Amino acid sequence: MPNQLESLRQYTTVVADTGDFDVMREHRPTDATTNPSLILKAVRKERYRPLLDKVVKDHAGAHLTELADHLLVAFGQEILRIIPGRVSTEVDARLSFDTTKTIERARGIIGLYEAAGIERERVLIKIASTWEGIQAARVLQAEGVSCNLTLLFCLPQAVACADANVKLISPFVGRIYDWYKKSAADKWDEQANTGVNDPGVQSVTAIYNYFKARSIKTEVMGASFRNVGQIIALAGCDLLTISPELLQTLSASEAPITRQLSPESAQKNATETLPCDEISFRYLLNDSAMATEKLAEGIRVFVADAVQLDQLLEQAKAG
Repeated sequence: MPNQLESLRQYTTVVADTGDFDVMREHRPTDATTNPSLILKAVRKERYRPLLDKVVKDHAGAHLTELADHLLVAFGQEILRIIPGRVSTEVDARLSFDTTKTIERARGIIGLYEAAGIERERVLIKIASTWEGIQAARVLQAEGVSCNLTLLFCLPQAVACADANVKLISPFVGRIYDWYKKSAADKWDEQANTGVNDPGVQSVTAIYNYFKARSIKTEVMGASFRNVGQIIALAGCDLLTISPELLQTLSASEAPITRQLSPESAQKNATETLPCDEISFRYLLNDSAMATEKLAEGIRVFVADAVQLDQLLEQAKAG
C-alpha cells in the first residue's frame, strides 16, 4: 500500500521546501525551493556551518552581497547533487521594488551557477510578485533565465506573471489561510474552512483553473502549507512545495489521495479574463486587503532574515 507522499506523486510534482539536505535524501523530491529564511535556519545548524565558513574563506575579498549570493548558490549546488530537478534561489528581497537591480542580481546568481558547471535549466530565480519583480522576470525569461515568482496571494498577481511568460509561480496557501483566520477571530469555524473550503486552497484552485482553461504554460506550485488537508485538497496541481514536517506526515500515512485538480475540470470553471497592465494590477492588488497585507508582510520577513544572514556572514568574516 503506497503512503500518501507516494500517492501524491502520481498527480503532482513533489518539491521540498527546505534547505536541509537530509530531508531531501529521505523524501526524494523532484525539485527544491529555498529562501533566506530557510537558508538562515539551515546555517544555524552545526552540521551546515562548515559550508558557510568555506564560502567566507573561498571569497574572502567579496562584498557582503556577493558573499550572500555565493552562500545561496553553494546550498543550491549541494541540493542539485541530491535532487533530479530544479532548485529555486531567491534574489534579495530588499530589491523587491527595483526592477533593474533585481535583473542584475539574478544574472549574477545564474552566472555563479554556470561557472560551477550547473546548467541554467536546473535553476529557478525566485523573485517577489511585485509589479517591479514581475517586470524583472519578463526580461530574465526573455534571456532564457527561468523564474519562480513568490509571495503570490491573488489571481491578478498570477495573471501578470503569466503575461510576463514566467516559468513558475508560487501561490501561498497557508499565509492566505492565516489572514482569513486572524481576520475572523473568534468567528472562525475551522471545520467549515478545511479542505476545498480553505481560502488558501480556493485561491490556488482558482489560479490553476484560470491557467489551464487558457492553456497558459506558466507552472502553478502551491506553497506555504499549514496542514496535510491543504495539500490533499490540491492534489493534481502542477507542483506542491512541502515542508519537512508535512513531508514526514504524508510519508507516515496510507490514507487514500484522489486527484482534485486537472486540466479537464478547469475547462468547466473558466472565468472572465483579467487585464494585466500596470494600472489594473495595482488597483486589483490594492483591492485585496489580504493580498496587499501578506505581500508587504512577506517582503518584510524575508528582508529581516536576509539581514540576519548578512550578520552571520559578517561574524564569520571577522572570526
